[in-house]
Amino acid sequence: MREVSRYHPLLVSLHWTLAVLIIAALTLGVTLAAMADTAAEKIGLLALHMAGGALILVLMVIRFVVRIWTARPAAATTGHPRLDRIAPLTHYGFYVLILLMVGTGFATAILSGLNLIVFGASGAPLPPTLMIYPTFKAHVFFAALLAGFILLHVLAAIYHQFIRKDGLFGRMWFGRRASDLSMSAE
Repeated sequence: MREVSRYHPLLVSLHWTLAVLIIAALTLGVTLAAMADTAAEKIGLLALHMAGGALILVLMVIRFVVRIWTARPAAATTGHPRLDRIAPLTHYGFYVLILLMVGTGFATAILSGLNLIVFGASGAPLPPTLMIYPTFKAHVFFAALLAGFILLHVLAAIYHQFIRKDGLFGRMWFGRRASDLSMSAE
């Protein structure tokens, strides 16, 4: 593959779309947890949360395939060899955490009957609590872990952009750099 200074535009689009969707899903999950199970709007919000989780899964699979098949810039360096070795693990950790989030969410929906209540219009009431399901406890745990990963990711990006001043943000944005133009002219 040829060397590039930016990620493929489709990968950039998927990255930012997924960032918004994942943060929205986490926020909606916290909102749902705080709501009373008798709240009239809870089923509609659950439908949005569950459909959003399915969409995130589909987009993550597409993102993974696009990431494998497109050229990408050389790995960024932190200036610390140990941190440089950890970076790829945390990036793949996002894929694993998303799969775990979606898997535990689907499993909880099936075990608790939420899939039929929310999408099947069964008319049954919402379960009094989801905390009786180990899959839901895992879902909550993975959500907290994912939020921590996101915070770490944002802090690392800020470190690169404003402390190392290596222009890392530009790699995951749209457009072309002069170095891309000169390489394509060769």
